[in-house]
Amino acid sequence: MRYQFQSEQGDYSFNSQRFTSVIKALISINAALFLLRYFMVDQFDLLNLGLSSSPKLWQPLTYMFIHGDFFHIFMNMFVLWMFGTEMESIWGSKKFLQYYLVTGVGSGLVWLFFNYGNTFSILIGASGAIYGILLAYGLMFPNRKVLIYFLFPVKIKYFVTFLAAIAFISSIDSSSSNISHLTHLSGMVIGFLFLKLPKIKYRTALLINYKIAESRERKSQKKKAGIISLQKKVDRLLDKVSEDGFDALSEDEKDQLYTYSKRLGRDVKKD
Repeated sequence: MRYQFQSEQGDYSFNSQRFTSVIKALISINAALFLLRYFMVDQFDLLNLGLSSSPKLWQPLTYMFIHGDFFHIFMNMFVLWMFGTEMESIWGSKKFLQYYLVTGVGSGLVWLFFNYGNTFSILIGASGAIYGILLAYGLMFPNRKVLIYFLFPVKIKYFVTFLAAIAFISSIDSSSSNISHLTHLSGMVIGFLFLKLPKIKYRTALLINYKIAESRERKSQKKKAGIISLQKKVDRLLDKVSEDGFDALSEDEKDQLYTYSKRLGRDVKKD
């Protein structure tokens, strides 16, 4: 699938004319390892850097930098450059690299969870991180357009949704494919959680604080209602004392006056 990108009027200009620092480093590392594997395949077995179903400690990271053929690495690096350049410019190098590694390593671990112990499986390529970048770009610039085959303009939000749907459907039964659609899908999901989790945590904290304040307010109103009720009972007894004297109260009423007055005094002191 060939594609171009353009901004709608009012959007940020799409800046893919230069290589940002992390993009340059990532493409350089991937290209160097691809050439090393291609020209020195007899001297180096770089598939040891791929993520196997019985992994070594470094493989969940290094698998992202190993690719199968030229088309595989070209498409991943091309999309990384086209979409990632602007993302790094906006986020900064540190956050962009963190996001790239989290989505890449995370999607690899998801694949490992479903393929652990399968001795015939090995995962290579940066597609999990690339799909994470596509997801982030779609969230940030949903109305930017991609021209499919240079002919059909489609908004990024629909393009990304289509890719996610394809990845989801294909991941249900990918036994006959050498493409890990599960990695693509999990890269998007992890990217979404990475971007939205701070907002979710913030909104959750607000909701919890609101519920706590609401509960305290209910308790306070209940307490005030109880105090008002006690005060009315005390006032009624005091009115009787004022009219007929203290001895006019029955023993139960005297006990009530003492108890209610004591409770009122305690509640007022607490307030």
